[in-house]
Amino acid sequence: MGKIKKKNLGWMISFTTGLFIGILVGTLSFTLLISHRMDKHYETIENLTNIIEEKDIKLNKLEDSINAQNIVLQDIEIELIHEEEMNEMDKITIEKTIREKYNALFGKEIKTIDTEILVEVIDKRIFKIEDKEYRVYMDKLILTEILKLYVRIETKS
Repeated sequence: MGKIKKKNLGWMISFTTGLFIGILVGTLSFTLLISHRMDKHYETIENLTNIIEEKDIKLNKLEDSINAQNIVLQDIEIELIHEEEMNEMDKITIEKTIREKYNALFGKEIKTIDTEILVEVIDKRIFKIEDKEYRVYMDKLILTEILKLYVRIETKS
């Protein structure tokens, strides 16, 4: 009788241990999958929030200058050029910061905007994001109804 109880007890311990390890592995893999998806959704939400803020600012500035017959700045497009691999969130943050620097220009007449000053606003600046530093260089600027900025980004060591 003693041998039967010991075999049942050993089998029960093995079963319980296997069940516990299976639950742990399943929970860990499920958590990793969900956290990856949440990161992607967070990036999308942050990007869409930036777009909405930008559109609101443009709308307000354009409504203010709608009665003027002169050509006014209506949009800003930023092209980030980088050789090294960058985190998507860092790109979004840098682009948002650059847009914030130029938001005051929406609705202004193009002929009154000084392009040399526009270049100096962000040229050779250092952006610190978390534990990384990025130096920003203005490669090209095109000023029409749409301000196009071609910005080169280098990671500082």
